[in-house]
Amino acid sequence: MTANEIARVQSYLRRIFGNDRIAISPPIRPGAPVEVSIAGEFIGVLHRDDDEGEISFALSISILEEDLPPVA
Repeated sequence: MTANEIARVQSYLRRIFGNDRIAISPPIRPGAPVEVSIAGEFIGVLHRDDDEGEISFALSISILEEDLPPVA
């Protein structure tokens, strides 16, 4: 994923979710996952798909049960 693509997706996510604290970090090394965070808290990874020239991006968010509030 290029730096330009990362910047464009980050801008899109910030606008859609109304949150300027969303940040997408470029991968540390080629092939490493592209991490997405909010206010420094990791929330998921971003994937780029190129299917016959049609490019799309998928955000996979992982929520650990231990991070959820207790059952009411």
